[in-house]
Amino acid sequence: GLGQLSTPYALENGGWASIFLLLVLGLICTYTSHLLGKCLHMSPKSLSYVDIGHHAFGSKGKLLVSTFIYLEIFMALVSYTISLHDNLATVFTGTYIPATGVMSTSQLLTLVAVLVALPSLWIRNLSSISFLSSGGILMSGVIFSCVVFTAAFGGVTPDNNIPMIRARSIPSISGLYVFSYGGHIVFPDLYKSMKDPSKFTKVSIVSFAAVTGLYTSMAFLGAKMFGPGVSSQITLSLPPHLIFTRVALWATVITPMTKYALEFAPFAIQLERILPSWMAPQTKTIVRGTVGSVLLLVILTLALSVPYFEHVLGLTGSLVSTSICVVFPCAFYLKISRGELGRTVLVLNWALIGVGCVLGASGTISSSKLLINSLRRAHHLHSS
Repeated sequence: GLGQLSTPYALENGGWASIFLLLVLGLICTYTSHLLGKCLHMSPKSLSYVDIGHHAFGSKGKLLVSTFIYLEIFMALVSYTISLHDNLATVFTGTYIPATGVMSTSQLLTLVAVLVALPSLWIRNLSSISFLSSGGILMSGVIFSCVVFTAAFGGVTPDNNIPMIRARSIPSISGLYVFSYGGHIVFPDLYKSMKDPSKFTKVSIVSFAAVTGLYTSMAFLGAKMFGPGVSSQITLSLPPHLIFTRVALWATVITPMTKYALEFAPFAIQLERILPSWMAPQTKTIVRGTVGSVLLLVILTLALSVPYFEHVLGLTGSLVSTSICVVFPCAFYLKISRGELGRTVLVLNWALIGVGCVLGASGTISSSKLLINSLRRAHHLHSS
């Protein structure tokens, strides 16, 4: 969803050579997904990502992992909503809705879209939620196809004014790249639902290879077409007069609306678990739906207050996705398999933990500075 939108922007900011970072992170995340499968094999009672953390590091590990997971969900939802706002504003460019005194036209349209998606948070059936979210996968394919058609038939003159490397931008774009691979929290659920879990690693390799190919192609196409002028979301750079652009913009609008229920599901499931056992199922549904609705409105408010997609997404990737996708799986595996690993595997996993910590820390600092500077500039312009 969001990952492929930002890869052209990340490649342009990091330079052509930064594509190797995307490829290396794809390899690392494939390996760490394999480690999660190994941890689940060694810990049959573990059913989720949080359970693996609990098995490896006890209650403190469970608390830490849960905190990071919920933080990633919250920040990802903020990014989805910012994307929804930006693309809706472009779709309805020139449209004016009489002033409400508080909200602009684009903000009002975003509010309406979020309210339309709000009932999906009341769905309890995971099959229905997964069916709904599959629309987001379809939309990702539509967006990619539109970019390819624009490159082939859109009459866009390629812009090659991109350097080989911008080393200073690597920390901030690493978060964008890592976020693109951030599906690790659901891998244990996939592992447990497979008829033959021994094939989990093969499935991971095929999946990550496909995703890496998609992201690499999107990054090169977008960066080459638009160069330094590429937007943080590739759909916002496409020529406005093309039918491909209209389709891509609407696909990007629909994607967040199909994803809200799926992103909220882990939190909703945990919420239901901690509710009193004597509470009726209907009451639990009401509590779950109400909490989800309030949370989504809070997310909407935050997204409209901090409308800087690339910085929020980069911060999410660096602050939490790097830990969830790189650091934690290696740490889990080292802890659960202690005393059974060879020197090479030990060195590899400790090295990956080190790389993850460096990328996470440097990316968090860099993205935070960029976000703060953007907020200061906006405040200064508003004051002027």
